[in-house]
Amino acid sequence: MDVNFEYYKIFYYVAKYNNFTRAARVLGNSQPNVTRAMNCLEQQLHCTLLVRTNRGVFLTTEGEKLYTHVAAAMEQLFTAEEELAECVGLSHGSIAIGASETALNLFLLDKLKEFHNTYPGIRLKIYNHSTPQAVEAVRRGTVDFAVVSTPVKADAPLHMTMLHPYQEILIGGTEFGHLAGRQTTFEEIMQYPLICLGKETVTFQFYRQLFASYGLDFEPDTETATADQILPLVRSGLGLAFIPKPMAKDAIDRGEVSEIPLCEKIPSRNICLIYDSKHPFKEAATQLKKMIAANSFASVE
Repeated sequence: MDVNFEYYKIFYYVAKYNNFTRAARVLGNSQPNVTRAMNCLEQQLHCTLLVRTNRGVFLTTEGEKLYTHVAAAMEQLFTAEEELAECVGLSHGSIAIGASETALNLFLLDKLKEFHNTYPGIRLKIYNHSTPQAVEAVRRGTVDFAVVSTPVKADAPLHMTMLHPYQEILIGGTEFGHLAGRQTTFEEIMQYPLICLGKETVTFQFYRQLFASYGLDFEPDTETATADQILPLVRSGLGLAFIPKPMAKDAIDRGEVSEIPLCEKIPSRNICLIYDSKHPFKEAATQLKKMIAANSFASVE
């Protein structure tokens, strides 16, 4: 039997309120349309469901049986609608973020803490990506957006917003303490073992291009998979490394490593937000994106 679902919905409200006019008002419909729909439902089911009297509308025995099942179905639908509304709202749901370690440690952690305190029902999925991996994840739609370090290329429809600048410094362990007392050139440090992230990272490409601008080949002796591996290797005396100054501060204060002054200037880098301008965002992702981008630099395409 192929009965129009809208008839059951109208029947639910008529039976609930025992009144055609009130049901029509709740449904945003007219009383004649409600009456017509109930007549059609009774014809299709081949039985009388409602008895109209001067005191209102009452259910027949058949109507009572039908209402039991229709009411249960409608309550299930209402519950499902509420759950979906919560998922797309700010009570429940999840956000997927691609983040480089540098971006996470220097900028994103504080923003995530603020967001979690404000919206504790939203689950956060953080994926540890290199910048190229994070950009590709945004392009594929496997993350809502990415927070990474420059340099980065984001072609349309990807959009990039600069968030926070940071400066990198050269550091060495106690074995290289003699370099801390004077300015050193890039050419001189080529004589010492260097530690850097792997060739697939933007950090490696950044320093390869920087050294190339001085006519030097950047060839680290040790390549690491993650940024948090660099500082322990430097402390252990395996070589010199470029690292964001905030990430080295505690180790410098404790005397475990030293900053090595350079004659050449290391260009500053930025933490940036990458997202697909054509990607539809849920409310939770929109709020987090706004919180992350608050007080940022002007955005660029």
